[in-house]
Amino acid sequence: MSAQHNLTAGTQPVRIAIDGITLDGDLHVPHDARGLVLFAHGSGSSRHSHRNRFVAESLNGVGLAALLFDLLTADEEMVDRRTAQLRFDIRLLADRLVGATDWVCRQSDLSALGLGYFGASTGAAAAVFAAAERPDLVRAVVSRGGRPDLAAPVLEEIVAPTLLIVGGNDVGVIEVNRLAYDRLNAEKRLAIVPGATHLFEEPGALEQVAELAGEWFLSHLPTA
Repeated sequence: MSAQHNLTAGTQPVRIAIDGITLDGDLHVPHDARGLVLFAHGSGSSRHSHRNRFVAESLNGVGLAALLFDLLTADEEMVDRRTAQLRFDIRLLADRLVGATDWVCRQSDLSALGLGYFGASTGAAAAVFAAAERPDLVRAVVSRGGRPDLAAPVLEEIVAPTLLIVGGNDVGVIEVNRLAYDRLNAEKRLAIVPGATHLFEEPGALEQVAELAGEWFLSHLPTA
């Protein structure tokens, strides 16, 4: 689906052309969508991540569309499974997210929606870099168990309201998120989910992430 298309409710596969490569994605659209969230997956993850799909479904429930897509091609994923190098190539991941953002803006109906980023793990750093490159388009950023510190060169340039969500038992990641939070000049919040570890696998933890993200995006994405 590289051509412009009409926005219809439901889930539909998309193919996103970026700089000579094509990335596969899934577009989840609720009735009367009030905004669109692009997901940037974390280390070694893909659009099939059950955690991000859970959050996407929750966002759909509050009227937000979600685009989950693979940041790497199938061939690149095969290489990454052997080397684990591409998943930490933040610049590459950010460029892919920027490309997907530009793709969204070329779709006649999607372009009318306010855009946000939901980044997990290293994907959060990619989201911060991409938000710095598209400040006129990205209205909000949410990081789940993320590494925004890996986007240190642009943290102070971010203008999009940014929510950092960290598990209360994810001690090392809490510290790097605090350091990143201190450098953000935009509207910001650091939310710590009590008792949660890095993957938010504890009962009710991911539900809290989804609720926090939904509230943040609804506060910033809908067009007046």
